[in-house]
Amino acid sequence: MHRKTAQFLIPLLSIMSALAVSTLIILIAGRDPIMIFEKMFQGTLGSAYGTGQVLFRTTTLILVGLSVALPFQVKLFNIGAEGQLQMGAFAAAMTGAMLPPTLPSLSAISLCVFAAMGAGACWAILAGVLKVRFGVNEVISTIMLNFIAQGITGYLLTYHFAVPSTVHTSPVIDAAIIPSLYSVTGFFAKSPANFSTLLSPCVALLFWVILFKSRFGFEMRATGLQPEAARYGGINAGMHTLTAMGIGGAAAGLGAANILLGYKHYYEAGMTGGIGFTGIAVALLAGAHPLWIMLSALFFGLLEYGGLTVNAYIPKDIFMIIEAITILLVISFSALGKRIQQ
Repeated sequence: MHRKTAQFLIPLLSIMSALAVSTLIILIAGRDPIMIFEKMFQGTLGSAYGTGQVLFRTTTLILVGLSVALPFQVKLFNIGAEGQLQMGAFAAAMTGAMLPPTLPSLSAISLCVFAAMGAGACWAILAGVLKVRFGVNEVISTIMLNFIAQGITGYLLTYHFAVPSTVHTSPVIDAAIIPSLYSVTGFFAKSPANFSTLLSPCVALLFWVILFKSRFGFEMRATGLQPEAARYGGINAGMHTLTAMGIGGAAAGLGAANILLGYKHYYEAGMTGGIGFTGIAVALLAGAHPLWIMLSALFFGLLEYGGLTVNAYIPKDIFMIIEAITILLVISFSALGKRIQQ
């Protein structure tokens, strides 16, 4: 099978197979699958508010998926998007709360976004340094950094920055809030969808250009495919490792800015809700391709919010099962395809 054909068919077959299995699970649960999927559609893309909710979740998933996809091109598995999200969100919250209220909106939003990107990038680069300098496997280091990020933000929130009698920080100043699409355009009926939604496809396109249309991206992919040959050709593999992790962490920070500046407006424990781990699934389903990640993120965004819309009829955990089965099938079909080609 041609490689490009396989890249298209494997995710499609995986999604269709996962939906078939989920239909069987719904039947076993004693519910009508057609009714469930119909109500799910009505609650998501069938309403303005639901569409906005899906877009909001998709935006974060695109950015977090990209944070996994770029390091993957250098054969690095960034499991640390959750920790990078937490550090980015906390940095944006602290920056936004401390800015002078008279600061212009563009400046306030920019400072908070750069703070989120910088915190996410620095946290990811830590794993890159451990990889380059000491040979520490990035899977282990990024997982451990997730726990450390949770501990640091939890400690700072609980003992230093929580508003009295609450479990969250002070809200960011009004000028640092990213406007919702509803407040400006009147679309998406008071949903949390904001102007970050317009930014995320641009970031995905930028990542595609960097990876596949630039010399820098060629060197990065060469480092991942043949590191020894790349070194022999004068490519600095260590530099590309650090750069890939840093850019990936910055993308996760952008995802944090979408949540905090566009929706919550303050930091609270558990606000990322494990979305950093869902971003790994998004990247795997898309084959770590920046453009396919947009469709993959939309699929998972539909499942994430769709499960909530039908929670009165079936447990939303069923849709988590769909996500897990989809990824297992992607991995299985990919391995089967390689064996057939051999």
